[in-house]
Amino acid sequence: MLEYIVRQGDTLQRIATARGLKPENIVNANPWATDQPYLIPGQILFIPSTPRRRYAIQIGDTLDRVLEQFSITEQALEGFNPGISRDRFPIGRILVLPSSERMAVVEPQGEYGYKDMMKHIKELLGKYKFIEAHSIGESVMGKSLEILKIGTGKRVIHVNASIHANEWITTLCLMRFVEEYAEAYHNQQMWNGYNPQEWFANCTLWVLPMANPDGVELVQEGITYDNPFCTELMEYNSYRRDFKHWKANIRGVDLGDQFPAHWEEEVNRRGKKLPSPRDYAGTSPLSEPESRALAAFTLDISPDSVISLHSQGQEIYWNYRDYEPEVSEKWSQRLAQVSGYRSVKLQGSDAGYKDWFIQHFKRPGFTVEIGHGVNPLPIQDYRNMSLEVGLIVGELMGF
Repeated sequence: MLEYIVRQGDTLQRIATARGLKPENIVNANPWATDQPYLIPGQILFIPSTPRRRYAIQIGDTLDRVLEQFSITEQALEGFNPGISRDRFPIGRILVLPSSERMAVVEPQGEYGYKDMMKHIKELLGKYKFIEAHSIGESVMGKSLEILKIGTGKRVIHVNASIHANEWITTLCLMRFVEEYAEAYHNQQMWNGYNPQEWFANCTLWVLPMANPDGVELVQEGITYDNPFCTELMEYNSYRRDFKHWKANIRGVDLGDQFPAHWEEEVNRRGKKLPSPRDYAGTSPLSEPESRALAAFTLDISPDSVISLHSQGQEIYWNYRDYEPEVSEKWSQRLAQVSGYRSVKLQGSDAGYKDWFIQHFKRPGFTVEIGHGVNPLPIQDYRNMSLEVGLIVGELMGF
């Protein structure tokens, strides 16, 4: 066993992933770890050694097939298995497998947070010069609200994610699609039956991967005593130290209820008068810097259509108080068809981003609830969900 001193930002998932383990491996060596919602900087963990994967060469196997299946390099495999080569690959030989190579930029190392996103944005910008990045403002805690731009077409599409803090997996799924789109366009390849060259020429895609970075960090890492909002947050959270259910921003305002679309009716419906983990709409529409920046940016680019990603439910909401154009329902049905989601006409909800967009512009806007389960959704499911996100965005760009 190795001893590891917990640092700020560490979680069981992040520590385990970095060492090729599962969280339960660390829990088994540190049973007390399940008695607290978050690791505390300075705590000491006992880390078990990482067992090596093994594989028995099967009939019909080739070196290239094994390398592809396990995402490893020829040099690394031969280094762990002296005598193995393209000419000598005997059936039944037990191979010791090295760690998989990182095949993509956007690969989660545990919970996908603001620092991961910013790191990956920098790497994507370095790899694909046609991607642009801008800041449209800052969160309450001063985190940059980064937006990405891909494409040069006249049709403008905007997609945002993580308006709700415990729905951070939407950021990971959207970032993953951005990379796959960029890679396919760069290599002049098709993407799941779509032509990214046509996307790029016909559409300008603006992506805000994380609209609520302070809230996401709170959900993933909990609160420390040096946080300037520590006292207030504990009160808003009924003195629970577990914030995994938190949807609001760092000031306890639900950004999903912050937009000027029958806002007063939403306030009365929710009945929340004070900051809270969810459903408190603030003192006025756009009172928070995050929602204010998103609204101002939307007005500036005047999109032809928008998608706001949430979780969970595998549903697509397309209407708002009959302000939507006639085409919205038909488009929603097409998005549902390609993703396997349900197209739903939603009633009894106001003040959301999609609601405001439809009311203000009278153009198609969609709220997409990805995945299924309890938020935060398990990170193990992100590959399927990122594909579904990509199919929905790709289909919309093709209209």
